[in-house]
Amino acid sequence: MKMVFENGDFLEAAETIKKSLIAIDDIPLNIAVTGESGSGKSTFINVIRGLGDEDEGSAKTGVVETTVVATAYSHPTHRSVKYWDLPGIGTARFNPNKYLELVHLTQFDFFLIITSERFRDCHIQLAQAINNMGKKFYFVRSKIDADLNAFRRQRKSSYNEDQILREIRNNCIKGLFDGGILCPRVFLLSCLEIEKYDFYLMQKTLENELPSQKRHVFLLSLPNIYFQALESKRDAFRNQIWKQALTSAAKASIPIPGLSLDGDIDLLVSTMKEYKEAFGLDQRSLNGLAKTFGKDIHELRSVIRSKLVLKDITYDLVVSLLKRRELTAAALMVTDYAAGTVPLIGSVVAGAVAFGTAYWLLYSFLKDIADDAARVLSRALENTV
Repeated sequence: MKMVFENGDFLEAAETIKKSLIAIDDIPLNIAVTGESGSGKSTFINVIRGLGDEDEGSAKTGVVETTVVATAYSHPTHRSVKYWDLPGIGTARFNPNKYLELVHLTQFDFFLIITSERFRDCHIQLAQAINNMGKKFYFVRSKIDADLNAFRRQRKSSYNEDQILREIRNNCIKGLFDGGILCPRVFLLSCLEIEKYDFYLMQKTLENELPSQKRHVFLLSLPNIYFQALESKRDAFRNQIWKQALTSAAKASIPIPGLSLDGDIDLLVSTMKEYKEAFGLDQRSLNGLAKTFGKDIHELRSVIRSKLVLKDITYDLVVSLLKRRELTAAALMVTDYAAGTVPLIGSVVAGAVAFGTAYWLLYSFLKDIADDAARVLSRALENTV
């Protein structure tokens, strides 16, 4: 990209940027979820994709094994992110090497090994086989809420949730270590209370250990149930704004007086729609959030302050925004700054103000939608224990 800029061809630079943006969104991420029958694999896959067990496109769940072949479930809005529900393990005839060959190990970026009780020999054998083939794996102890409820009844006078969670985690780690797994990563989760326990820690660990481009698409696909996740998404999108603004401005690269609307409006529309979906403020996501936390959707929508966030993002709406005087004034300041820092902006784009206009529109919309997403999450979490 730097080389293209130095050659002085703005249109070629913009096309290179556009291809890189498309490539990032299309990066495949394949996550394998495995464990014994009844461990909660399918429910976990639904929850992390922001779906309920009865929603369209959800993974089948049940008290008996419902998965007989590896089945892929794409994220509703980030189709390149796929969670694979693998057949159950733990039968008398279980052979980890044959199992990995059966499910085509090489296609997965990492494995999540789930159990609702203690980790057994079949989990350890599978982890060792995965490790021998050069893949990463993580352990998930599911249905932790059921364990806590049991302890609450058994230790009525001495119940201490933090202490019990430490006991469960330490027992899991010790059992895995004794079985030959060095430094096992164990996450305690409840799919019925995803805002609690280790769900965010798991997400952050996976994000940090993925390659940068896969990390980007994984981050954007995560459910909006933590304020830290919202902030990470804001930062990720903010780092891409200059690329989208330059690409949008390519059609207006011939300087003309005043504000040009010849830029790539469709790109701005799709980018703003992506923001809305990624922060969970589209209708489908709001419905899911309301259902997860037992809230009325109108109550969640009531805390959204930006009128623009509540509207459908259309071509005509974006054009009307670009014509606003306050946006033009802000765009001139952005363009003036960019002219001294970004190659070709001063000589090619500054006259049309297209770059500054697109940049400020996306920057201000991102700020508003991220702030609104935080307010919606705060309202969703109210009165939850």
